[in-house]
Amino acid sequence: MLRSLRDVPRTVWLLAAGGFFNMVVAFTFVYFFVYLTDERGLSVAQAGVISGMGGAGMVAGNFTGGWFGDRYGHRRILLIGSLISGAGVLALPVLPLALLYVVPTLSQYAGGCVRAANGALVAVTVPEGGRRQAFAVTRFAANAGFTVGPPLGALIIAHASYGLLFVVDGLGTLAFAAYAWRVLPAHGAVRAARTAEPGPGVFAALRQRPTVLVLLGAILVTDLVYRQQYSTLPVDLARHGLDTGVYGWLLAINGGVILLLELPATLALRGRAPLRIVGAGLLLVGAGYAALVIGTSVATAVAMMLLLTAGEVLYKTPATAYVADHAPAHAQGRFQSLYSGVSVSGVVLSAPLGGALYSVAPGLLWPLCAALAGAAGCAVLVAGRSAPEQGPGGPPARSLRPVRPRGARPVRFSP
Repeated sequence: MLRSLRDVPRTVWLLAAGGFFNMVVAFTFVYFFVYLTDERGLSVAQAGVISGMGGAGMVAGNFTGGWFGDRYGHRRILLIGSLISGAGVLALPVLPLALLYVVPTLSQYAGGCVRAANGALVAVTVPEGGRRQAFAVTRFAANAGFTVGPPLGALIIAHASYGLLFVVDGLGTLAFAAYAWRVLPAHGAVRAARTAEPGPGVFAALRQRPTVLVLLGAILVTDLVYRQQYSTLPVDLARHGLDTGVYGWLLAINGGVILLLELPATLALRGRAPLRIVGAGLLLVGAGYAALVIGTSVATAVAMMLLLTAGEVLYKTPATAYVADHAPAHAQGRFQSLYSGVSVSGVVLSAPLGGALYSVAPGLLWPLCAALAGAAGCAVLVAGRSAPEQGPGGPPARSLRPVRPRGARPVRFSP
């Protein structure tokens, strides 16, 4: 396990360190809705529209950031996106009402571009066969940062003000931009990706890789289901007499298990066929919601969260690496953008769709969630069985264990 981590290039560790810091200070979005209704005195409907527009901007940024990166360089997009995002957050406390409908959307769009660029930087830095552990390292750092961030934000609000919260977040994001500018020179893997031989357009490339298309569709469906834990789940818990304390503990279980198990599980399973792991993970997500079909209680809610978290541990990192491994060099950023976009689509779609169904047929939501995730998992397993595991346009791989060509070194950036 330690040897596998030593094989992760220095650039990935630098990105992971920056990502940890960035997630520690990225607590504004957690309290943004409450800030709008509490501090700014907006109605719930107004706050919902502003927050929804911001979420749509974030998803759009994930879908398009890699396209810009392939054209202008992923490092450049990461830097520009961080600068715009940080400046937008810094300005929030002094914005008039009209600009609250504009600036947060632009800021979150820029943040989505940063996420896509970060994934593309990992993909172009690490050779095929070693990307699973690299993505696992960056996900571990981001999850660890997010574990620290929201409680820290709550302390700032309690002992200071919302204004200071935005100042810390904005300045922290700008500091991340400065850090990235310092440690990620515009040479090496990023330049190599930009000067790669041109090839077919991204949609033509996708048609040549049907398993990637199946995977993207499965992740899209599963994310709509997965994110019900942040919208309809707390409503259903309250309806069955379980207070917010129970919900808080469920989220703590989710975060704790991911931090403890995701990195070791990724390293232990790195030699296994990725689509089998992803398919099993999606089936576990479906099994989690199936536990609630029995009835909503503390026991079934804990079982649901454990199964859901186990599924997340299995599917998220291998799915990201699979898309990167099957992307043509000239479109690595665009492939990462497609994956990033579908993997956060539930931010915008899950609450309105799940809420609408729950309001008219609450007993149907959990069975449907279980069925959708289960179908997505089966589709990925069938796709993996019907096509050999291979790189983009290459022959079937004889070994799925990370390999390094003789005499080659991992791409590294120097300050």
